Amino acid sequence: MHVKMYRLAEDAITEASTDIELAREFIAHGELSVKSIQNSQKELYRFLTWCREEAKKTLVQLNVADLNNYKEFLKNPPPEWVSKTKWPRNDPRYRPFTGPLSDASRRQAMIAVKGLMGFAEQTGYLRRNPGALVRNVRAPSASRITRYLTQGAIALALQTVSARPADSPAALRRRARDRFLLVAFAHTGARLSEIVGASMGSIYTEGNGRWWLDVLGKGNKRRRLPVPPDMLDAYQAYRQAFGLLPQTSRTDRTPLVLSSRSRTLARITDEAASEAIKAVFADAADVASLRGDTDAAATLRQASAHWLRHSMLTNHANNGVQLKTLQDTAGHANIATTANYLHKTDNERYDEIVGSANGKGIM
Repeated sequence: MHVKMYRLAEDAITEASTDIELAREFIAHGELSVKSIQNSQKELYRFLTWCREEAKKTLVQLNVADLNNYKEFLKNPPPEWVSKTKWPRNDPRYRPFTGPLSDASRRQAMIAVKGLMGFAEQTGYLRRNPGALVRNVRAPSASRITRYLTQGAIALALQTVSARPADSPAALRRRARDRFLLVAFAHTGARLSEIVGASMGSIYTEGNGRWWLDVLGKGNKRRRLPVPPDMLDAYQAYRQAFGLLPQTSRTDRTPLVLSSRSRTLARITDEAASEAIKAVFADAADVASLRGDTDAAATLRQASAHWLRHSMLTNHANNGVQLKTLQDTAGHANIATTANYLHKTDNERYDEIVGSANGKGIM
């Protein structure tokens, strides 16, 4: 998609001569986390493909109506754009969508598109930004967090992964790594990309008995998260399973999350780490089902690594940890986001309400 550039100023910073080059510059110049970069690449690839194949326009030619049409297109992309299987982008079977997007996903997609359009205007690539006149997709926001695991469910998952057979070196490494992952997500509340993107040297002490995990979060903002003793134990056992010394130095750039199959110390992808945690939960769900605990089994089958982030914040909030402490730990820009985690469990609410009604009566 080649297009002539229109510059508003002599000092416009972009050197892009095509829409795709502009998208690459936008991602390179933006303050994005590793996960945000991956999401932006996916969203903008879909958008630019739509511009070429459906709208048959370049960015310079787009207007407000076109962008609103794309917003509607995301609701129900045609069958030839959809594949339930996620093929690599260089595979001829690749399709940009796995199905219609939810309102929340459409909102994120349009945020990426509008960000690109704003960048294009700022750099002089566009004379005007039609994206500024396009309303954001309204996505319903929950007033309380419901996707979290109880302490009992997490304990069952930990017991299950600890009991995995280790009849080969790879199985031993996998068991130790997945156990560490579960403990790390449950204790730190870190995002998936933050854990996967860290290095072995990111876990360290300053000599006062306190251990920390350094992560790089959204907007390239660094945070350090407390590492409790059982997480440190899991980390050291994990390293030893891979033939490494229990501790290392802060300068160690070895990936924190390693492949259990590779002959070298290779980092796994976000997707592989996500699937590893889901496999732990699936095994725990099987155990819960055999015990007759169908509720726990159903919850565990739905759970993901991000549920552990919600679980950590919910459980600490219910334990009385100050919201400001949790905000700093979670990396929330707004404390109102953190406040969503401050709620009693449904069982506690039930007992209080029913106990009040039975004790004093309300009718």
